[in-house]
Amino acid sequence: MTKKGFGVWLFSTLTVIAAIHLIDAANALLFDKPITLLRLYPLEEAKLQAITPTIYFLTTAASTLILWGITCAIAFENPVEAFLNKILSDAKKQSAVETQLLEEKSEILDAINETVEMNSEILAHIRDLMYNVRAEIKGIQPLGEELEKIRGEVSFLKKEIKKLEERMHFPVVCLNCGKTLPSDFSICPYCGENLNKNQEKAVQVRVGH
Repeated sequence: MTKKGFGVWLFSTLTVIAAIHLIDAANALLFDKPITLLRLYPLEEAKLQAITPTIYFLTTAASTLILWGITCAIAFENPVEAFLNKILSDAKKQSAVETQLLEEKSEILDAINETVEMNSEILAHIRDLMYNVRAEIKGIQPLGEELEKIRGEVSFLKKEIKKLEERMHFPVVCLNCGKTLPSDFSICPYCGENLNKNQEKAVQVRVGH
């Protein structure tokens, strides 16, 4: 408020002085009276006396209007309004900065969203592949069961072949203990039975019998 009062006082004083010079210039221009106020400036009296009444009038009129406008601007300036305008200006600047930050963050969010969508597509593709693999595994399971059956049959055939081989190598069966023995054995090594004695009771085992 002190600065405002001093400014109003200073520029109003200058406005009054300019208005007094304007009246002096109007008297000189309109009524052909001599210019009197310029004599108050002795240091520049020679130069000031060379000014014509028309230039003097226009100069003082312009100075009066300019100084009066400055005085009114200072006098009618509302400190509260100026403070509010400053706050609004700062708020607009801050809002612009926040808007720019939001735009930058929105670009980052868009990039993250695109990455998430891409990852979702990849995961969906992987899920489809897993479903296909499961379906193929389910299709392979019956083949595995068939292979197990074939393995069991092959194992059974191996056992039968082994039995046939044993019968081919050991065609005689001891009637006492039931063990298979070669045909050139005369005594059973398992139970001591005399095979020659009971030869008529011995059973010859032939392949395919």
